Amino acid sequence: MDHQQKDWPECLAGAEFAVNNKVHTATKVLPFMANYSREMRMGGNIRKKGKVEKAGEFAERMKRIHEEAGVALKKAQEDMKRQADRGRKETEDWKRGDRVLLSTKDLVFKERPARKLVDRYIGPYTIQEVISTNTIKLRLPTSMRLYLVVNVSWIVRYREQVEGQKKEKGKPIEIEEVEEWEIEKILNKRKIRGVDKYLVR
Repeated sequence: MDHQQKDWPECLAGAEFAVNNKVHTATKVLPFMANYSREMRMGGNIRKKGKVEKAGEFAERMKRIHEEAGVALKKAQEDMKRQADRGRKETEDWKRGDRVLLSTKDLVFKERPARKLVDRYIGPYTIQEVISTNTIKLRLPTSMRLYLVVNVSWIVRYREQVEGQKKEKGKPIEIEEVEEWEIEKILNKRKIRGVDKYLVR
């Protein structure tokens, strides 16, 4: 391909040949073999006469190739599902009024600069509304400038303290979610990749 990349259409045939002549990681067969039940022709005399395969034999061979590819594809899907399920956990049945603890993993604290000394969870807070199986709306203090709707991966169920356990009343927590600036005037506006961008003073 040249420097200006204008001759890319001429490379399409070679790219198509390379893709069709490479064993697929999921099906374990060549894409060309799966479609036509034979390997791709690489050079040689294209006019050379050969034995013509009967239609029944061809159909049977195609069926066998598709069955083998189907088995390999199903195994690949099962492997991918098993890998994905490793990081998943069963979704709890949340309802309004449940008390939960909120993860501090992505929160920024004003008075606690050392991340490793921050509690993993804070709370408890009350669920104000269950929006879906994956999102809930919390009732949070106004000092926590957070969006009230969070993903359920951010919360864990609060367990009541056992009898005799020392209870300490927590003090209000101030959280910075994003850095805020007060602007004097919007000087210009333009759209970049579908997102409005502003020039301000």
